[in-house]
Amino acid sequence: MRRISAIFVAVCMVIVAGSFGAVLYLGLKFDAGSAATVALAALTAMVLVGTVRGRQRDRGQVEDQIADLSRGTADLARQVAETSRRLSAMESKVDGTMNRVHGAVDPLATEIGELGVLVRQIAETVAGHAAALQQAIAAPSPVAPPPAAPSNPAPAERAAPTSRRFRGLSREGIVELIGKAADANRIDLYLQPIVTLPQRKVRYYEALSRLRTEDGEVIPAADFIDVAEDAGLLPKLDNLLLFRCVQVTRRLQLKSRDVGLFCNIGASTLSDPVYFRQVLDFMDANRALAGSLMFEFTERAYRAFTPLEHEALAALAERGFRFSMDHVTDLRLEPKDLAAHWFRFLKVPAALLLNPAAGANSDIHPGDYADLLARSGVDLVAERIENESMVVNLLDYDVRFGQGFLFSPPRPVRAEALQGGGTDETGELAPTGTG
Repeated sequence: MRRISAIFVAVCMVIVAGSFGAVLYLGLKFDAGSAATVALAALTAMVLVGTVRGRQRDRGQVEDQIADLSRGTADLARQVAETSRRLSAMESKVDGTMNRVHGAVDPLATEIGELGVLVRQIAETVAGHAAALQQAIAAPSPVAPPPAAPSNPAPAERAAPTSRRFRGLSREGIVELIGKAADANRIDLYLQPIVTLPQRKVRYYEALSRLRTEDGEVIPAADFIDVAEDAGLLPKLDNLLLFRCVQVTRRLQLKSRDVGLFCNIGASTLSDPVYFRQVLDFMDANRALAGSLMFEFTERAYRAFTPLEHEALAALAERGFRFSMDHVTDLRLEPKDLAAHWFRFLKVPAALLLNPAAGANSDIHPGDYADLLARSGVDLVAERIENESMVVNLLDYDVRFGQGFLFSPPRPVRAEALQGGGTDETGELAPTGTG
């Protein structure tokens, strides 16, 4: 329709211009050339006027459409906000319902656990009586006396060095070696995967430190971390490790948001006011990683936490970060207490979980430990898995995650994943003591 109107207007312009030229030629006695020129000029003028008016009309229509689109976008934004508010309200109601359900189920689960303990104690008592009866019936066999312990142990037995790699160095020499390695950026980062069971899909990584000597020898953290902590170097090393963990976590997030990272931190870092203030400022600038970066502490460190360390944990938890515990030596840990202190993962050696004696020293059988932790929101990770038989037995215990040399040894992080330093657009602070 619009095209027909344009054609009609153009025809009218031609007719008007022709009529104007005819009037000049017949009525005013202009010669044919002059009359044609004036008629063509009049046609050109009418075309220009029509074009300008058409563009003004089109511009007005476009402006009206943009205004309508802006109003529609604003309405859509309000609808999305209202939907988000309703969704949050529904989530709050669901959480409240689940809490009430857990409150009703937990007493029953506790009673069932107590009955299980009683049944196990009865079975152990019967087994003990049977063993005593068999010993009373069987003839005693002579037992060779144990060899006497040497009265003067060798020097190596009295005080073994921290590591054979440091043999020949004094304590001051070891501390100096660690400090120089940190200043020269020779504290390398290694990653070991944590996989789902039984799928063996990588779900997390654990970040591990390795000291690289000037000769290129690689020394694991277990061989120098105690000396570094006693010498006050651990906060400095943790600061360097944390900076690199953030870099690696960002790289992992670019590939998959389902993969997270465990970063080990010492208790002395939490209690050091200078370094921990830097940690808090650094994590403030990286709150977006709170769902993917977990801080890990040993069981020994956790049991020795003072109110100062617990306050530091609360400060990190306020920023959305959660925690993990490793180097567990027994199963006498209260899941609700762990959850109350924002621990979401508990790493237990596979050999401890599969050891029958572990159940005798605990109030719950290891096979039920994963479910007990899960009811408090804590995931069990079986670490130090070294063979397939361990995996098969752990599946009977409903263990969801596994870590160990069976899946992969710790591997060094590529240099390109650790590029960058100083302060960037997010406000990151470069680690102390990098070279």
